[in-house]
Amino acid sequence: MEANTRSTGRLPAAFLTPGSSSFMDFLSEHQPDMLPGKRSLPPVQGVIEAPHGTTIVAVTFPGGVVLAGDRRATMGNVIAQRDIEKVFPADEYSAVGIAGTAGLAVEMVKLFQLELEHFEKVEGAQLSLEGKANRLSTMIRSNLGMAMQGLAVVPLFAGYDVDREKGRIFSYDVTGGRSEEQGYAATGSGSVFARGAMKKLFRGDLSEAEATTLVVQALYDAADDDSATGGPDVARRIYPIITVITDDGFRRLTEDEASDIARSVLERRLLQPDGPRASLL
Repeated sequence: MEANTRSTGRLPAAFLTPGSSSFMDFLSEHQPDMLPGKRSLPPVQGVIEAPHGTTIVAVTFPGGVVLAGDRRATMGNVIAQRDIEKVFPADEYSAVGIAGTAGLAVEMVKLFQLELEHFEKVEGAQLSLEGKANRLSTMIRSNLGMAMQGLAVVPLFAGYDVDREKGRIFSYDVTGGRSEEQGYAATGSGSVFARGAMKKLFRGDLSEAEATTLVVQALYDAADDDSATGGPDVARRIYPIITVITDDGFRRLTEDEASDIARSVLERRLLQPDGPRASLL
């Protein structure tokens, strides 16, 4: 296909044939081997060792949603990377946080970004937030063969619903099963501890500043009890990735903003090592 394009200077027929607005459908028909879930793995014994990323948390507040993640990737009992990126914009009004096999997860996110962009260019309109969540579910389901061999990807998807004018959160299982979460959600090995922290701190009337502080409190609690989750690293200046999605679109907090929140949480933990016990952020 590539050689033919260079020799004639024309686009291949595949690009000129009317079809689905889904980029995944286009690849499935014309170059299925490029899809992550279509690759064949050699037979292996035991679990494949690959860097895994955890933990991702999300919380809604009136006017939007916050999606955040720690920076640690592990491989077995070893820290594979201390500053991995786990939270990415999907488009202007949504974002996805990755947990699971890091390499496959990042590749899936890039394909998801392209899927949404392709749909918008073909249809001339954005998918609804519900539609975006469904497209991601299809991608996860197509990776089931890899997941059965230990290479699972379990993301957390969040965005601002312009039709309903509120932030929404969607969680997934390895089969692509999708659930909408109310208020807050977490995924990854530290999710149990993060969810417990959010459960005691969440309120329906959180401000944006309180919501960003809450997710850092939750990640701190996850790191306190889960060795695969990394807490704020002041010495190396490695702080959680914190993103906010509102009717103004996607915004990632700067390093200075994330640093200020993390340091304020750490200072309070010197007085309250187990964190606040009531809805006082």
